[in-house]
Amino acid sequence: MSTQDPGSDLAYLSATEARRLFEARELSPVELMRAVIDRAEQTEPVVNAFTERLFDEALDQARHAEDRFLGKGVLAPRPLEGIPVATKEKHAIAGRSLTEGSLVHAGAIATENAPVVDRVLEAGGIIHARTTTPEFSIATFTHSRLWGVTRNPWNPELTPGGSSGGAGASLAAGSTLLASASDIGGSTRIPAAFTGTVGFKAPYGRIPGVAPLSADHYRGDGPMARTVDDCLAFANVLAGPDPRDHVSLRPKLVLPTDFAPVAGMRIALCLRLGAYDVHPEVEANTRAVARVLTDAGAVVEEIELPWTKDDLLVSLAAHFASLFGALVSEIEAEHRDLMTAYAAAFADTMAVARERVSYLDGLRVETRLQRELGEAMASFDALVCPTTAVPGLPAGDDLVGRLVVNGEDHGEPLWAAMTAPFNINNRCPVLNVPSGHSTWGLPTGVQIVGHTYDDATVFRVGKALEHLRPWAYTPDHRPSAGRRPGA
Repeated sequence: MSTQDPGSDLAYLSATEARRLFEARELSPVELMRAVIDRAEQTEPVVNAFTERLFDEALDQARHAEDRFLGKGVLAPRPLEGIPVATKEKHAIAGRSLTEGSLVHAGAIATENAPVVDRVLEAGGIIHARTTTPEFSIATFTHSRLWGVTRNPWNPELTPGGSSGGAGASLAAGSTLLASASDIGGSTRIPAAFTGTVGFKAPYGRIPGVAPLSADHYRGDGPMARTVDDCLAFANVLAGPDPRDHVSLRPKLVLPTDFAPVAGMRIALCLRLGAYDVHPEVEANTRAVARVLTDAGAVVEEIELPWTKDDLLVSLAAHFASLFGALVSEIEAEHRDLMTAYAAAFADTMAVARERVSYLDGLRVETRLQRELGEAMASFDALVCPTTAVPGLPAGDDLVGRLVVNGEDHGEPLWAAMTAPFNINNRCPVLNVPSGHSTWGLPTGVQIVGHTYDDATVFRVGKALEHLRPWAYTPDHRPSAGRRPGA
């Protein structure tokens, strides 16, 4: 539980509320930044969410933000003015490290900002820290030889997920208000589910990326936050075309901030996506979400998809082996001794996949899976399903072989997350929101899946759920982030 000190309360403010208090001159950006820094100093020895702390620079920028709100000068406050934002280390900042958690790239320095970093800075957000990932962002957990183990503030024996694990952990710990993330197989939604936060996988092209993987239609950068309103506001900052990314969409989408209630909406409930064995506690929390939507007047109908593990494997193996996996394999060929065991194992798996399935094989299955989802959702406004099949994953383990957590055998680790099908269905927006808690000590999450490029609907349902099943990080609902494992 929280220590309930005033500084901690400030650190857990929503960005939306902080901005309101700034404008009312009831809170200074400097005061907020100091509270967030103090919180980070308390929690980082256990959580280890940050690769780099930019606290001195952040306090200087907070003073400039304070001047804008006080009207000192001609510059008006911008959308994220004075808000602390932690950015994923892979989101390059010119002149700073760009290692992606790998000893292979130790000492590498970025030459220009990533588009999402430029968007944060242009909107007045203050990057006070950079967050951890697994090596090359290839895992559903977050630890590396370069940065060590990142732990979940709700239960430090378990991981915050990956690859945006540092992002989710810092939000849950109260050491940031917003965090940048990315998602190629669930890297935003898995950490959001395990940390009780909100994460948005935008449809392909909505938010600009960095070459060459900006051309990979499975992946995209995006926002994480503790509330739906904050995630929405951050998404509005990040979206829009950038000349460095040819696929970034025009015109820029600006989501509304107010939505109609869910009464009258038709929502599909799919518990297993045809292929997943879902833990009873995850299923129970997902059904609870469906019940409150029904009570609010939505028509919720349970469906099943015809997807099989074999089909999903073919699509994923062909895609990753040809693109992201091929990039990791190039590195592994020269630097295997510097790589983590899980990164080397990933490269080995991709090498086998390239021999067994072609990109064309994958496209044949991928387009069928996309059609099957489109047909299943045709009479619905959105689909709701679990984000993960299990309530958590251990911290510090490579998760190769069988997945055993809390003495329970959950089979192959690949099937612990239910996110990759919506990277295959890459034009669908997907929002993770909390669905409850499990006896494992972690939050659980649900995915709200929209029709292609229908971002507004997933936020409409997400805002309704936030109202119907509040999950705000109130003083009596926060993790004990400062307690060491076993303490």
